[in-house]
Amino acid sequence: MGKVRLNENEAVVKTVKDGLKRTGGYCPCRVERTEAYKCMCEEFRRQIEDPDFEGYCHCMLYYKER
Repeated sequence: MGKVRLNENEAVVKTVKDGLKRTGGYCPCRVERTEAYKCMCEEFRRQIEDPDFEGYCHCMLYYKER
């Protein structure tokens, strides 16, 4: 499994973290507030499990390296 890190862009990290505080931990980039969108979202957790995936989560807070 690859390494997961925060986005290197501090402004993006601050914006998303502020949004997470505002939404109670749900992805601020999504309208629905469901468990699937609770950070770290279900979509990104699946992507982390994929050994071939490299890239950002939906809201660009996290980056998974191979």
